[in-house]
Amino acid sequence: MKLNELKDNEGANKSRMRVGRGIGSGKGKTAGRGVKGQKSRTGVAIKGFEGGQMPLHRRLPKRGFTNIFALDLNEINLTVLQAAVDAGKLDAKAPITVETLVAAGLLRRALDGVRVLGGTVKSALTLEVAGASAPAVAAVEAAGGKVIVPTAAAKA
Repeated sequence: MKLNELKDNEGANKSRMRVGRGIGSGKGKTAGRGVKGQKSRTGVAIKGFEGGQMPLHRRLPKRGFTNIFALDLNEINLTVLQAAVDAGKLDAKAPITVETLVAAGLLRRALDGVRVLGGTVKSALTLEVAGASAPAVAAVEAAGGKVIVPTAAAKA
C-alpha cells in the first residue's frame, strides 16, 4: 500500500446538504427549519430559556461544594494484589509502591497515591501506600506483612 492509494471507506464521507436552494432539492424554502417563529431565525440560543420565567436551573438552590484539596487516589483490592503475586507480576519480598503497581500493569497511571481496600491475602506483603482500610490492614498483618502509611506531618 502506498500513500497515494489511501482512501476512506465507502460511505465514510457524506457531502453536506445544501439547504435553501429551490423546492426541487427537497430542502428549499424553509430549509428544514419548519415555519416562522424564533427557532426558524438565525442566531437563536434558547437552551434553558423559559420565556422570561426564572429558569429551573436558577430556581433550584445550590448544594454542597467540591473540596479542591481532596486527593485523587487509585483504589486496589488485596485479592488483586495476591493474584498478581501468584502470577509473578509482583515480587512479594520487595515493598509494593505506586510505581511497582504501575510497572506491573495493575494501575494505568499513578494519581495522588494508592488506597488499599479489603480482601484476602496469603503472602507477607510490605505495602507503602497513601491509605488503607482497617480490614485491609488487619488482613495484611494477619498474613505477616505490614502496611506503611505516611502521616500528614511527614508530607508537610
